[in-house]
Amino acid sequence: MFSKTSDPTSAPAPRAPGGGNAARSVLAGDLKITGEITSSGGVEVYGEIDGNIAADTLTIGPEGRISGSVKAATVEVKGHVDGKISCDSFTMRATAEVAADVTYATVIIETGARIEGRFSKAG
Repeated sequence: MFSKTSDPTSAPAPRAPGGGNAARSVLAGDLKITGEITSSGGVEVYGEIDGNIAADTLTIGPEGRISGSVKAATVEVKGHVDGKISCDSFTMRATAEVAADVTYATVIIETGARIEGRFSKAG
């Protein structure tokens, strides 16, 4: 947000698409969305989503809820997901409750996380 430049009137450098500086969208706890969400950056869900999500990275907060399909490179679940998940890296934190079929390359499941569904390693 703030940076030092030699010329204070110069424009900030553009963000690289899908890179480390890609945009991050935060969907607050008081927000309920019905429909499709697509992002080339990261998405953090603290509210309720009834629909499909495609993003580079997806984090579902402890109070976050998703009912639908999820497709992302990295998925971290602390809340609730009901649907289908396709990702490279899948992490379920201790507070997670997932009722989904999950396709993954790598998986981490903390003690206390609850899962109902099938896991399939991406080939």
